Amino acid sequence: MVRICKQKAVHAFRPDPYLATVLNCMMWFFYGLPLVTEDNLLVFTINGTGLVMELSYVAIFFIYSPWTKRRRIMFVLLFEVVFAAVVVFVTLFFFHTLKDRAMVVGIVCIIFNVIMYTSPLTVMKMVIKTKSVKYMPFTLSLANFLNGCIWVLYAILKFDPYVLIPNALGTLSGIVQLVLYAVFYRTTNWDDDDEEDRPPEVQLASA
Repeated sequence: MVRICKQKAVHAFRPDPYLATVLNCMMWFFYGLPLVTEDNLLVFTINGTGLVMELSYVAIFFIYSPWTKRRRIMFVLLFEVVFAAVVVFVTLFFFHTLKDRAMVVGIVCIIFNVIMYTSPLTVMKMVIKTKSVKYMPFTLSLANFLNGCIWVLYAILKFDPYVLIPNALGTLSGIVQLVLYAVFYRTTNWDDDDEEDRPPEVQLASA
C-alpha cells in the first residue's frame, strides 16, 4: 500500500484478495454479534477492525486505479453488500434461535474462510516449480501459521466448530508454506531482481 501511494499507481497489483477479505470480515463480524452467537466479543471486535482496514486498502486501490478497475471494484463491493444484506435478512427473519443462526452464518463463514486460506496455493505451486521462495515472504507465512494456531486454540476453548474448521485448515496451510520455505530456501536466487515480472497474486501476498 505504501508503494502504491508513493507511485500513485496500482500497476499490476490487483485488489481481488482485499475485496474477498472484506466479505469474509463482514460475515465473521455478523457471526460475532449477540444476535447470532453468545460471548463472541473477540470475533466481533477483531473482524470489525479487519473490515475497516480492508476497506481502507480497497479505497487506496480505488483512488489510484484507472476507471476500468474502479468500475470493477464498485461492482464487486455492491455485490458483497447485497450478499451480506441477504444473509443478514435470511438469518434474522427465518431463523429464530441462536443455534440455527450460528449454523447458517457459520457455514457461510467457513466457505469464505477456506477460500481465503487456500489462496496461497498458487504461490506454493510457483515455489515448487521454480524452487524459489523469493516471492513467498517468510513473515507472512509465519503470521498465517500463528494466526491459525491461535484461533484453533480459541475455538477449542469455546467449543466452536465453525471457527475451528477453517482455522485448522489455515494452520495446515501455514505449516506447508513453512516447510516449503525450509526446503527451497537454499535454492533461491535472492539477487535476481525481476520485481516487475511478479505474478499479481504473488505481489498481493507480499503487500
